[in-house]
Amino acid sequence: MGIDTYQEPVIYMRRDCHVCRAEGFEAQTRIRVEARGRSILATLNVVGSDLLEPGEAALSEAAWRLLGAQQGEPAVLSHPAHLESLSRVRAKAYGGRLSAEDLNAIVRDISAGRYSDVELSSFVTACAGDRLDLEEIVGLTRAMIHAGEHLEWRRTPVVDKHCVGGLPGNRTTMIVVPIVASCGLVIPKTSSRAITSPAGTADAMETVAPVCLDLKAMRRVVEQEGGCIVWGGAMSLSPADDVLIRVERALDLDSTGQLVASVLSKKVAAGSTHVVIDIPVGPTAKVRTAEAATALERQLAQVGHAVDLEVSVILTDGSQPVGRGIGPALEARDVISVLGGKPDAPADLRERALLLAGRVLESAARVSRGEGRALAESVLDDGRAWKKFQAICEAQGGMSTPQQAPHFRPVTASRSGRVTRIDNRRLARVAKLAGAPKSPAAGLILHTPLGAAVEPGQPLFTVHAEASGELEYALSYASAVPEIVMVEEHAR
Repeated sequence: MGIDTYQEPVIYMRRDCHVCRAEGFEAQTRIRVEARGRSILATLNVVGSDLLEPGEAALSEAAWRLLGAQQGEPAVLSHPAHLESLSRVRAKAYGGRLSAEDLNAIVRDISAGRYSDVELSSFVTACAGDRLDLEEIVGLTRAMIHAGEHLEWRRTPVVDKHCVGGLPGNRTTMIVVPIVASCGLVIPKTSSRAITSPAGTADAMETVAPVCLDLKAMRRVVEQEGGCIVWGGAMSLSPADDVLIRVERALDLDSTGQLVASVLSKKVAAGSTHVVIDIPVGPTAKVRTAEAATALERQLAQVGHAVDLEVSVILTDGSQPVGRGIGPALEARDVISVLGGKPDAPADLRERALLLAGRVLESAARVSRGEGRALAESVLDDGRAWKKFQAICEAQGGMSTPQQAPHFRPVTASRSGRVTRIDNRRLARVAKLAGAPKSPAAGLILHTPLGAAVEPGQPLFTVHAEASGELEYALSYASAVPEIVMVEEHAR
């Protein structure tokens, strides 16, 4: 049908179809579709017009790819086997606990595509907030690891770096990976796309190089250059995680337990032995208090220990965005300016990347404790990191220049004073309404960080969009919530 249902397989059938009537299929029924010796599970959408001929069914793009179907060939439709694991999700929703066996069954079914989006939503919601205890988080992490591929590397240690998110512009990975790889360590970085933010690392990296590499291509890049920056969803490393992330994005939910399982399962599946995790803490970041950050740090360390992963956590300032750009291409431009040693490169992005790269080098015993940052800085300043980044891009398929949006307009200050507060979440929402991350060049550039002095009419941030309608949409929201960037008169 050429209909994009994102990653959910959908089958379309006529309301008067004899198969629908004989089998009792109704809208939203899950149907097993078999053709050419392959089968998938798809959700039924019922068509009430003459879009389809009698006896004809159609598939969404996702279902068509999964089935490998051919136009006009016969298909066998039937009810799928009973989804036994769903009863355990229901029990969890009513306050029960999930055993390791329960979680293995649920994750196996999710990875096999047996859960509809509605059923996936019920699992995500049942586990949201603090509804998973430590034992359940360990069980979920192990189940997600065992459900997919597991990479092994010829050299050890194998290191990684991750940020829990919630801070716009925090694109340190694209700087840390080339620094660490230049020092001789193996860093096979699999990154995610945006879940609730205007850009994920994979979105930003994709504006300069291909990121949809399979396992074979990823291995070639890492063995050649020591590191990579690829999209984890393009390979079968903890495949249930990618399915759950898609639903979390739609629900705008981030469960702490699922976050821990998501992060650590991907690291173990990628073959990592040591990982440094950045937790930004701030009033409008994902983690808002020191107490919440400490609790998350403890969970990450405990679950990491249970799955034989050395976890080092850094709590960082999450009171404002990092760098100036917010949105895939704009964030990539900040990264390139830091790696290229440009005099106007964002100093905060550079400093945060050096801090994290230094800790990665220390965690792998490349240098003694307290000496990592100095080594990272020397690699960045002498151009080795920039050269390595270019080599990684070329190995992944070729480096390109991030595109620029054709439409942009500033949001200005209404009074003089100093910037005393920046709402990360609302600023991110402006960038998303402008089209990010789906439109790679969309987003915004922040001109006034905390403490900046401003005058009336001075730009606070400039919104970028690929379509004029999206620009107006984002600006209308910004005007409705004028204290996204708070300016206080005579503030000290």
